[in-house]
Amino acid sequence: MKELWTEKYRPKKIDDYAFKDEKQKKQITKWIASGALPHMLLSGGPGTGKSTLIKVLLNEIGVDPFDVLEVNASKDNGVDFIRDKITKFSETMGVGDMKYIFLDEADGLSPPAQGVLRGTLEKYASSVRFLLTCNYPHKIIDAIKSRCETGRMHIEKLDMSEFYTRLVNVLDAENIEIDPDALEAIVQKTYSDLRRGISMIQANSFGGKLVSPDVDSEIVSDYKLDMIALFRSKKYKEARQLICTKVGREEYEDIYSFMYQNLEVWGEEDDKQNKAILVIRDGLVKHTMCADVEINLSATLVELEMIARNQI
Repeated sequence: MKELWTEKYRPKKIDDYAFKDEKQKKQITKWIASGALPHMLLSGGPGTGKSTLIKVLLNEIGVDPFDVLEVNASKDNGVDFIRDKITKFSETMGVGDMKYIFLDEADGLSPPAQGVLRGTLEKYASSVRFLLTCNYPHKIIDAIKSRCETGRMHIEKLDMSEFYTRLVNVLDAENIEIDPDALEAIVQKTYSDLRRGISMIQANSFGGKLVSPDVDSEIVSDYKLDMIALFRSKKYKEARQLICTKVGREEYEDIYSFMYQNLEVWGEEDDKQNKAILVIRDGLVKHTMCADVEINLSATLVELEMIARNQI
């Protein structure tokens, strides 16, 4: 089986990790030297290296794999999972002095689950460290953020030039001939998500040469245009179904912004657009607090449909 370049070229040591902030590098170097980590909360966009940094840290301080529980919180995000899996892991005796729970995409945890997590974090603070990553820190409850304050960092995206350099380094290491136009097209599609960039250069390397990606090699947000067309044709149900099937949960906030940028869809009159603004605002606020973001988005779309139909 072909090895994934995203894993092959994932940094293993702190010297291989590309820091944008020297203060962060100095602090993390101190933690490594001490051999101990605080509770941590790393925020930043997709592909900026949050998960990689956590894994580098665990590797650098020599944590035994049996003392690490890694969880994708965007999938395992309910109260039962916290109680059954995380709490039970916290209760067991570890190989070393400290155990570590790595919660990737912790902003995917429901608010009730975060409440239970807070209790677990407090109860086992002397024997377990919680290492969290998230795209949207405002979705993490304050009680958890305050307990991760010492280890709270925002990971900035790479500069465009550094992004290019990283992809070129991988291609050179794989002895791939670089087509500048192909590389430019891939960078334009994937910046600033380095993980996606590396995946795409691997997917578009054939016979020792980098080729331009197909138009259909990545899902483009054309569904937004289709959504607008459906709404304008008063096919509201079809529009809602399109959004809920095509849109990833990490894109939901973008949909609220997109709806705000296209207020004329809900009506040309100022009164309708003002009502739409309030509905979109309420939907976005609830998005950060509700347990099921898909239901919340659907409910927001229903209210906007009612505005367009003069029903409210």
